[in-house]
Amino acid sequence: MSDLDMDFLLGAEDDEGRTRGRSRGSSKRGGRRRRRRRNRGGFIAPLLAFIVLAGIIGGGGYYGYLWLSDALVPDDYAGQGNGEVLIEIKDGQTASDVAVELERQGVVASARAFTNAIGNAGKSASLHPGQYKLRKGMSAANAVALLDSGNRMIVKARIEEGRRLSDTLTLLAKQTGKPEKDFVAASKDVGDLGLPSYAKGKLEGYAFPATYDFQPKMTATEMLTAMVERFNATAEKVGLEDGAKSLGHSPQELVTIASIIQAEAGRYEDMPKIARVIYNRLEHKPPMKLKMDSTLMYGLNDYRTSATNAQLQSNTKYNSYKYFGLPPGPISNPGDHAIEAALNPAKGDWLFFVATDPKSKVTKFATTDAQFQVLLNELRQNGG
Repeated sequence: MSDLDMDFLLGAEDDEGRTRGRSRGSSKRGGRRRRRRRNRGGFIAPLLAFIVLAGIIGGGGYYGYLWLSDALVPDDYAGQGNGEVLIEIKDGQTASDVAVELERQGVVASARAFTNAIGNAGKSASLHPGQYKLRKGMSAANAVALLDSGNRMIVKARIEEGRRLSDTLTLLAKQTGKPEKDFVAASKDVGDLGLPSYAKGKLEGYAFPATYDFQPKMTATEMLTAMVERFNATAEKVGLEDGAKSLGHSPQELVTIASIIQAEAGRYEDMPKIARVIYNRLEHKPPMKLKMDSTLMYGLNDYRTSATNAQLQSNTKYNSYKYFGLPPGPISNPGDHAIEAALNPAKGDWLFFVATDPKSKVTKFATTDAQFQVLLNELRQNGG
């Protein structure tokens, strides 16, 4: 490399002899050239240092990126997994709580993989309590899909309107697979069932008939509680307490009337008229007995639709042929149609009704005893 090149790179001055040999004018020009050389040298050196430093940082940044990416991407399985794992989501659990349990049971590879997957699916707040069947070693995304509420394990129980409590308990045991004695015991220990105060500690009439989706781990008490909660919700919806008061009855009496309507009616459309017959008899002057076979049969634990002469002499308090007024309490568990009919009876002066055709369940109504006898003859002609 020439001396000039070195001067250019290092910004060095000319040797002393060369400097002295020049004229003063040339010295000024040379000074400007030297300053330009020094400036060039002062720029190049930092540039070279910056390039070297950038290379070091760039290389480190690349490997740092690889490490960071590995740390941020959690372990996750691939595929559907195998075997079977029963997972229970409890009330109040968050997606993070569930993620920890899934990792603990080997369903997902890491809790973080699950929380990422459920977050990406927009379902972090959509987990529903219940039991679910999953598999070991499945991808987090597949686990999220199986935890949909539609995949919850449920025990379905369908309780028809108008069933007596004893029959309801037997049916619950049959449909849920739990011992009937558990339901019987729970029905007697009513303190935890949430019954309204006007139920007077009796479950009959308040185990609301409906189709229920119970969780497999629910106890008999929890199931009956759910049925009472359904009754309470219906009562609030229809304004049962205020409605009963406006009709001159207590809420318990109104539920009793609804249970009689439910037991006596063959069709929903006849319920408001049957309600009117009951109110007309209760309010009749002079006093008139209800004379409902359904109440007597309940007191005798019988299921026939008409009483014998011997049964009519029974002393059971549910014998509405013998005693005035309503029986001591509900005789069945009425549904919402019967409750609404009790709250909104049809307008009319009927005092009698007869299901004249047992097959079609058509009910006809009468005001006088003579009209009532005609309807009874029609019933006999139809095989009743």
